Amino acid sequence: MVISENKTKDYELSNEGSERVLRIDYTKKSIIPSIEDSEECMMDVLSRLAEIPGVGRVVLVQQRNYNYSYNQIQLLAEIARLYNHLIKQQKFIALPVEESHKYLASKIGIVRGLVRNLIKDPLGTYVELKRVLREEKIILGKLIDEPDINSCELLINILKEFFDLLERTKLINVVKNRLDGHQIGNREIYSQIFRAEITPNFVFTRLMSKIPVDGEEIDSYKVGNADVNIFSVPEDIKYLYHINPVEFKLSEDKQELLEMARNVLIEHKPRAEEFLEPERMRSTFFNIGRDLLQELADRQNVKMNYKELDELTNVLVRYTVGFGMLEVLLQDEKIQDITINGPIGITPIFIVHQDYDECFTNIIPSAEDADNWATKFRILSGRPLDEANPILDTELTIPGARARVAIVGRPLNPKGLAYAFRRHRDKPWTLPLFVDNRMISPLGAGLMSFLIDGARTIIVAGTRSSGKTSFLGSLLVEVMRKYRLITVEDTLELATDQMRELGYNIQPMKVRSALAGGATEVAAEEGIRTALRMGDSALIVGEIRSQEARALYEAMRIGALANVVAGTIHGDSPYGVYDRVVNDLNVPRTSFKATDIIVIVNPVRSADGLSKFRRVVQITEVRKKWEDDPLAENGFVDLMKYDSKTDSLQPTDDLINGNSDVIKNIASNIPEWAGHWDAVWDNIILRAKMKEMLVNYAQQYKKKEMLEARFVIAANDHYHRVAGGVKNEIGSLDARRIFFEWEEWLKKAVKKI
Repeated sequence: MVISENKTKDYELSNEGSERVLRIDYTKKSIIPSIEDSEECMMDVLSRLAEIPGVGRVVLVQQRNYNYSYNQIQLLAEIARLYNHLIKQQKFIALPVEESHKYLASKIGIVRGLVRNLIKDPLGTYVELKRVLREEKIILGKLIDEPDINSCELLINILKEFFDLLERTKLINVVKNRLDGHQIGNREIYSQIFRAEITPNFVFTRLMSKIPVDGEEIDSYKVGNADVNIFSVPEDIKYLYHINPVEFKLSEDKQELLEMARNVLIEHKPRAEEFLEPERMRSTFFNIGRDLLQELADRQNVKMNYKELDELTNVLVRYTVGFGMLEVLLQDEKIQDITINGPIGITPIFIVHQDYDECFTNIIPSAEDADNWATKFRILSGRPLDEANPILDTELTIPGARARVAIVGRPLNPKGLAYAFRRHRDKPWTLPLFVDNRMISPLGAGLMSFLIDGARTIIVAGTRSSGKTSFLGSLLVEVMRKYRLITVEDTLELATDQMRELGYNIQPMKVRSALAGGATEVAAEEGIRTALRMGDSALIVGEIRSQEARALYEAMRIGALANVVAGTIHGDSPYGVYDRVVNDLNVPRTSFKATDIIVIVNPVRSADGLSKFRRVVQITEVRKKWEDDPLAENGFVDLMKYDSKTDSLQPTDDLINGNSDVIKNIASNIPEWAGHWDAVWDNIILRAKMKEMLVNYAQQYKKKEMLEARFVIAANDHYHRVAGGVKNEIGSLDARRIFFEWEEWLKKAVKKI
């Protein structure tokens, strides 16, 4: 909201969220809009800060926007207040000129010049003040006439007061130790203090484009056409994730084209119903935008090839119907989480990086961005976000990325809006991918594959951001494609669309969020009961939060021995899961026994505490012969446990010796395995060897696509075909023969990739 605007002035004052922003127009000036580089620019800014109190950010507007942050502006605002004080004090401007102060009168020009120069070059003024004071003290010792001595002492007192006031400012204190040898007029030292965040005119989001002076680059890579650099900075334990997307590298001609095209497209805002089909809407706006940009380029005589036009159109779509810089971040596959804290516009975006853990970024979104995103998410989700409903859980799908979105607003968040994004892989996770990144051992992957084929009921538990949903998604890939899958989620996180493209018979169901209302949505427990009425299917529940727990355990009791029933829940141990399900969610103890397997996934921290790694730390079966307390009555039997020394999931003696009721139950339904533990164990080992072999081949041939869902599903399908063929031929499931034939297929398949 603009609170002050005068057409005769070259500046505008506005409130953006909780921040007061001063915009100064430099479009008609030939000087560089840079406080650090231009004396005239610094004078412009300081003069206006002297007029206008309470400014939190300054934007210098030319072909690009040059943003100076709150901390930088506070350094200048203090100088502006000092300047105001000095020009209002007669002793600094109107020095005595009577006969008795001839010496002082001869020096009036020096003092006035120092005051005037304060808003052009405060550091130079400080250095000059120190020099003049030193000289005047030397002169004082040589003066003989009493009036001149008195005048010189008065001058020294005035200069000393000026010097002391300036020396107490934060700006001087920041650089005081670096001013030895500083030459007046040299502005290089200002570049160590002031750095503009440069943005194109059509972008609200600010980008700290300059790299940190004292930062050490430890990694770099590309995300599309964007450059990503990771820096270690001395003043922060977190790494800096520094990104420079294509929109910040465009020529001024192309930026002008984008600004013109954006202004045209703004007049044709998409209708609310168009947001319900975002893929089609983006395609429509891409085609319109491409034609518009081509027409404008021809008119402006700007030459662009086909690739450049597509690149520019993608930027245009991103900043009209898309989510701007947020999309650039989400397209980085190494980013796992994105958080934007309120008040938005002051602090940078924070991320969790797969290699560097918690990082801060060089991106500062604006209040306009936050409001714009909130409006789009309300439309996309069909859920409210207002003071009566300050929580919104939804999902975002853009080209190349999917994410779960959590938004909080007032009154829950007193600082306005705040966002958290959990990025999902565009492709489903697989067990071989998790073996490759050491989240699970090959044997653990083989055991989970065996349990999925055995149609067990499985709960994946862990703390926040532990990888529960990702691991659950990898188990879906282990379900044979001949079985139907139904997923029930309040926020769509599982890769159901991608699995449908891979040939699965899968039906996603979206239910009401347990954290917020949604009058048009079905309650989670009713969604689960509906799924049970939809025919023979494996049932997957995204997250067990509330009343749906009872319905899920109904499904487990009905679905046992027929199809997989699985879900995720918060809990850091098997007993933690029991406590949450029985005591918090009021599921009867006898119903909890319908759980066959609990998988615990948790982050494991490095010794220095700077890194954490997601690991499966426990695979536990739930026995059925206990009454009151499964922990006290040996109701939990660990099949595998994480060993910190080897950083690997290891089998327990119970698993090795066949002391597993769940696995025996699976074996009892297969004639070749009933009462024959060695054959069962051979099959688990066989599956583990196949997962490990996939990883080894992918590493050996540098073909990571072998670990992706399409190839893993083909490998699983071929295992089942080979196993069936071997059984028909020799009458048993010979593990060695199956592995040999499967590996022969693998050797041929890898050559076709």
